[in-house]
Amino acid sequence: MLGNRGALRIAALGIVATLVTACSSGGAGGSDGAGPVETSSAPPAKPVSLSLGVTDQAVDVAPGLPVVATAADGKLTEVSLTNAEGKAVSGQLSPDGLQWTNTESLGYEKRYTLSVTGQGSDGKPVTKTSTFTTVKPRTLTFLSINPLDGTTVGVGQPLGFYFDEPIADKAAVESMISITTEPKVEGAFYWFNEKEVHWRPQNFWTPGTKVTIDARIYGKHVGNGIYGQEDRHVTTTIGDAVIHEADGQTHQVVTKVNGQVVRTMPTSMGDAQNPTPVGTYVLTEKHSNMVMDSRTYGLSLEAGGYVTPVDWAVRMSNSGIFFHSAPWSVGDQGHRNVSHGCLNLSPENAKWVFDNAKQGDVVVVTNSGGPRLEAWDGFGDWQVPWDQWVKGNR
Repeated sequence: MLGNRGALRIAALGIVATLVTACSSGGAGGSDGAGPVETSSAPPAKPVSLSLGVTDQAVDVAPGLPVVATAADGKLTEVSLTNAEGKAVSGQLSPDGLQWTNTESLGYEKRYTLSVTGQGSDGKPVTKTSTFTTVKPRTLTFLSINPLDGTTVGVGQPLGFYFDEPIADKAAVESMISITTEPKVEGAFYWFNEKEVHWRPQNFWTPGTKVTIDARIYGKHVGNGIYGQEDRHVTTTIGDAVIHEADGQTHQVVTKVNGQVVRTMPTSMGDAQNPTPVGTYVLTEKHSNMVMDSRTYGLSLEAGGYVTPVDWAVRMSNSGIFFHSAPWSVGDQGHRNVSHGCLNLSPENAKWVFDNAKQGDVVVVTNSGGPRLEAWDGFGDWQVPWDQWVKGNR
């Protein structure tokens, strides 16, 4: 038998066990409604992290590339970019305060200091600076564009880009030239030589298309230490589709505007010794009066060349093929080919073509007995098949 002390000890242990069981049997939803104790704490405050796109003491920085400052774990509170004289360069802070970019171009061979201050969740400001120098180019290149700004051109008009220095990094140059159209048109670049690249769609343009060219070459390297001299911006509109179909066998030029025949004109093309090249030409310029001199394209007077004043001349190629008035061959026009390669027209018909011609209109010459028009001769771009054009000819 247990003594009184033993009995009392067992009874006490039973009471403790009962109390523990009663307190724990309800779990999180016990009868007393008390849940587990929850602890919460705010994330630790962090200092802002600043990133400057140009490292301190950097040299040969391209001035056409953006200078960027960014903040992480905080926001930018103050940014300044100044030149050696202390003049500020304009810039813009993003609405979220996370990024700053200069909106004013830098100069060549200049020293700049970028100072950036930001603040993180810890409330403490952090400042970071970078001093750098822009590049001294070996030389600059200027870009000319055809067509000119504000013009209306024909459906055959390629977009021509002409540099005055040879381009080593052609892919880089292509990436600098933005071409947007309304409606959207797919197109591609094709290099004719080291200084000249054209862009065109696969087929003729659609009348009414709006074209915008932004060539952002300033301050950017195009290879061999050559940098862009200045940016160029051009807008142009595609006008009516004017296509002259010139047949060397029928000796007729049929002119269609937006697909409708509007005029048929007798012509005389190049004779057997000077046949007119066949192919798709694009009109480039016109002159009410000019002197046609065969010596400009290599045909001397002794070899049968000529120096002849003409009226109403519209250029089809750089090699000297024109529409023009030829009153001396009116009797041959519509019957035989007697010219040195040009498309002779009567004064009346030549004047009509002149008055209605615009840069970019198309002339398609067939059955002349001549060689194929060279792609490099004027705007002979349409002579290059599309599957070859899209390869770029770099």
